[in-house]
Amino acid sequence: MFIKFLIAAVFAGTPLLFGTVGEIMNEKAGHLNLGVEGMMAMGACAGFMAGFFSNSIYIALLAAFLAGMLGALIYAVLTITFMANQNVTGLTLTIFGVGISNFAGEFMLVNSASSSLKLPEQITAQISNINIPGISTIPVLGPLLFQYNSFVYLGLVIAIICGIYFSRTKTGLNVRAIGENPGSADAAGIKVTKLKYINVLIGGGICGIGGAYCSMIINGGVWMNNPVNGQGWIAVALVIFAAWKPLRAIFGSFIFGAFNILKYYFPKTI
Repeated sequence: MFIKFLIAAVFAGTPLLFGTVGEIMNEKAGHLNLGVEGMMAMGACAGFMAGFFSNSIYIALLAAFLAGMLGALIYAVLTITFMANQNVTGLTLTIFGVGISNFAGEFMLVNSASSSLKLPEQITAQISNINIPGISTIPVLGPLLFQYNSFVYLGLVIAIICGIYFSRTKTGLNVRAIGENPGSADAAGIKVTKLKYINVLIGGGICGIGGAYCSMIINGGVWMNNPVNGQGWIAVALVIFAAWKPLRAIFGSFIFGAFNILKYYFPKTI
């Protein structure tokens, strides 16, 4: 029972991991982006629709990444180039992202032959849990570590790469310097605007993938309005919980994922 709970916590925490790492990418560059929910919603819609029409998980992931990046580009142009208020811009991006996602989904529902949109079996097979022969069958450790879908492993890889990027690479250290003091970083010859754009856009793309996880897996492969359902806001809070460290975000996301599913494990009489 406890092992099943831990596995479910990992699945529930995966979209939070994408959103948290994406927001860390933004905040390390000195930008508090409150548009995580909006970017995830845009990625949820684009990823679902791309998977629905292409039957390819790779095209769906690319579409989700690009949609999240598009939302981040809107935010970046306004806050970096035109120096608009970050909080107001982020909140506006959330309203826009959720709204355009629901509008596109509702438009497809109205014009579909049936009353619902469900991912075809070809793509649901591609996002099913991966079983590694000889390893996945190991008692306890097998199911706990080696029986997840590709999204889970992708999230872990992205978090680890981001952790290395910010702590072990010159570019990552330059980004941290920008986040701490952009004026001093500029005086030191660091290309502040360029690195801000790169980090904000990549962070938005990562958030978009997290949104695709919500619409394609958490919602059972059936399109629902508001597919992200507030996960983006939790991700923003998780950045503080993780102390702006991508590797800590892994554990923080899974802990919050566990809290999110506790209601399914408590007796209903309580």
